[in-house]
Parts: sequence; structure tokens; C-alpha cells
Amino acid sequence: MAGDDTEDLPQPFDAKRLEPAKKRKNGDSSGSRDMNRDNRSSAMPSIDELPQPFDAKKLESAKKRQRSTSPSDQPRKLKRPGQRARISNTEAASIRQRQEQRERDAQHAAVTAATLEQRGINDIVRQHYNAVPERGRDWRKTGSRIRGLRVFNNWVKSTLIQKFSPDEDHTPGAHQQGRDMAGAHGHELIVLDIGCGKGGDLGKWQQAPQRVQLYVGLDPADVSIDQAKERYRSMSHRPSGGRGGRGGFRGGRQQHLFDARFFVKDCYGESVGDIDVVRQVGFDPSPMGRSGFDIVSMMFCMHYAFESEEKARMMLQNVSSALKKGGRFIGCIPNSDVIGDRVTKFNERMAAKKSGSAEESGPASDDKEEGEAEETAEWGNELYRVRFPGKTPEDGVFRPPFGWKYSFFLDEAVEEVPEYVVPWEAFRAIAEDYNLEMQYHQSFRDIWEAEKDDYILGPLSERMGVREKGRGPLLVSPEEMEVANFYVAFCFYKV
Repeated sequence: MAGDDTEDLPQPFDAKRLEPAKKRKNGDSSGSRDMNRDNRSSAMPSIDELPQPFDAKKLESAKKRQRSTSPSDQPRKLKRPGQRARISNTEAASIRQRQEQRERDAQHAAVTAATLEQRGINDIVRQHYNAVPERGRDWRKTGSRIRGLRVFNNWVKSTLIQKFSPDEDHTPGAHQQGRDMAGAHGHELIVLDIGCGKGGDLGKWQQAPQRVQLYVGLDPADVSIDQAKERYRSMSHRPSGGRGGRGGFRGGRQQHLFDARFFVKDCYGESVGDIDVVRQVGFDPSPMGRSGFDIVSMMFCMHYAFESEEKARMMLQNVSSALKKGGRFIGCIPNSDVIGDRVTKFNERMAAKKSGSAEESGPASDDKEEGEAEETAEWGNELYRVRFPGKTPEDGVFRPPFGWKYSFFLDEAVEEVPEYVVPWEAFRAIAEDYNLEMQYHQSFRDIWEAEKDDYILGPLSERMGVREKGRGPLLVSPEEMEVANFYVAFCFYKV
């Protein structure tokens, strides 16, 4: 054997020589618990080492968290000051004044809207025109601020009556070729004037080229009807003739005053067929009605019917049913082309303003002050003002064609009365449903240019004071002419 060292050889197992097992950290068997029970007391921690009760008074206040800094070394780019920061004190004062005016207008519009909901548009219009005082012809000639506009509008209405009341052949100019009934014996006109007001057109009908047999005036304002009756009575006590037209100054003799009847009537909300004299003349809804009025006139009032489709159709049903076959429907309404053009320009200006504001101060910027009313379409001059209370179509085309309300102000005449846009093409299309075919449609400015040199209407404009004698210059100011061109005249023919 190489050696006798027994310690290098494997030794037999001896359990007595084993060391006691160490305490397990994560668990303990029942055996180890028994073996270590005696040692547990010596291993217990002291009182100071045990967990202490929570004491909130010893807590330190939390440190304020510091905001993280931008990793970029470049300084943040400052925004350019907005437009409001660069305006002068004068401009700021002007802005405040406009804002205050808009707030007053908005408050007035809100009151008007609330009143409309309670009483309806007809009551508002009726109350307004009942309250307008009758100042007399002398004041209108000398004291009125808009006397030029008044005489010009009256000349336009006289032009319509002179051109379209006498013609059996409805084509304009037929009287010059002997195809009308002006002066013919045994044929006299029967006229229905819807919205006759205070009877301002009675004298014009007295001077119609064809003698008027019967005039029927209807209006929803009872005070206006009373004043129209008084005006008619005064006509019977003074010489007729007036300024004349194709039928004026007939040989210088006293003209026979036509018979006139007046009634308070809402012609847009109910049928006029229940009026005795209308029914006697002829009221036939069928397209083949042979009896009825020769003329239905609606001067400066038809736009109120476009509050709703129901009212517009009731109005046209009354017109068509009252007209005989071949009769004419004449009138004046606000010019929807002018309104649409103004609305389009306003919306384009607002779009450009918003775009410029966004480019200048960022998308989040808004120059409108807190609580500032939204700007709406509005225009006018020192004599008149048109203002829409809400949003308007961007392209100026009013769809649907009913209910587009705006407020209208005219110095000495109209005090912020609600009116409605009459989209011309829509009106023309609806009129065809009632056998009314358009024959004439002209703005007031175009009527002047076309008729100022007419051998009858030209001298008539001089006698009425529209222009100076001898075909002199127009006696209507540019501001008054702007108001006048807000309107168009029309004539329809019942086929």
C-alpha cells in the first residue's frame, strides 16, 4: 500500500458530529420550531428595534416639486402681440362704442323676438304703422328729411300704375300702339289694393290712364284704415286732376271720383273671399275664373308674407283668386339681389378677418372680448339700416326661401320693424303655381334710367319734384338713392 493514512479514506457517517441546523429564513418546520424554542427569547429584538406607532406631528412638510426644464437650450419663442394690444386709445374707445351699440341692438332684438313669440309678426307691424303719425302733405314737401326719397318712391309707384294698369295687351308699351283700353268708354278698372296703409296711392289711381270704377283697400292696421277713409273723403272736396299722367287733367274738367271701400284685413293669414264686395266683384280660386279685379296692387308690404310658406301661399292664393284672367299683379318689394350681395360680402370679410387673426396670433388666440356679441350682417347709411339678428348664408342664397328675418330702420318712417327676405327666383316659381306669369322686374335705379325720358313719365317726374324742370338734375341725394335701390318693382299677369 502506498501509505497508512486513514484520514484520507472515506469515514463512516457519525450523526453526533453534525452541527445543529441553521434557522430557515422563509419558513420553518415543526421540528425546527421545537429545536429553536429555547433560543427564541435570546434572539428577540429590543423595544427600540420594534416598529414604532405612527406620529403625524413628526412628519416633515413635503418639498415642492420643481418643474422639469426643457431639454432644449433655445429660449422659448414669444408670441407676437395680438391686434388688440396694438390699437390706439381712440380705436379702443370706438370699439367699445360699437360693442355697446351691438349690445343695445341685441337687447332690443331679444325683446322684439320675445314679443313676436307672444303676439306674432302681424301684431308688431300693425302696432307700428298705427303709431306712425300722419303729418300731412305740406310737411312731406318741406319738413321731411327724406322728402327726395318719398317723391322718388311715389314716382316709381305712379310709373307702375301708368305702365300696367290700362293694358288689355299686358306687354309694356302697348298703350303707344293703341292696344290698351285707356279712355275707352264702358270699360273701367276695378282695383284691389292689399296693404293700402293710409291711402297714399289714392291720388295715383285717380290719375290712372284708365278710369277707375271701384277701389278696394285692405290693411291689417285699423288706424291706417281710418286715415285712408279720411283721405278719400278729403279728395271728394277738392278739384281732381293732381299732377296728372296719361289720364290726368282730362280736358281740365273735374274728374269723377271713383267709389272706394276700405276694410281691416290680414290678407296673409286668412282668405279675403269673405269680404262682400270682393266676393261680388269675383273671387274664384280656379284658374279659369273670368270675373274678378283688373289690378291687385301690393306696394312695400308683400315681404311680411314671407315669414312662412303658409303665409306666402295664402297671399298668392288671395291675389290669384281675386284677379280675373288677364289681370295684373303689381307691387314693390325689397331687392333680394342687393341683400344677397351684402350678406356675401359680409361673410367674406368675416372669414378673412378670422383667417388673419389665426395667422397673426396662433389658433388659440381670440381677439373677441369675453361676453362680446357675435357680429352679424348689417349695413346702411345715416337714413336707413338693415341688420340680421343671426347667421346668414355664406353664398347669399337664402334656402329655404322663408323665415329669413332682418330688422329695418328708415328715418321718419320705419322703426326697427322685422321684415323678411323675398328671394326673387323662389317667389317667381311659387307664383307660377297660382297661374301668375312674370312680365316685369326692375330695380328702382333701372326704372329711373329707363323711364326718365318717357314723354309722359319724364314730365311727371318734374311735376312731382323728382328732378328740376327742363329735364334737370335729380333732386334725390346719393344716400336717398341707396335706400331707393334697396327695392324692386314687378308685374305679373294672370294666365
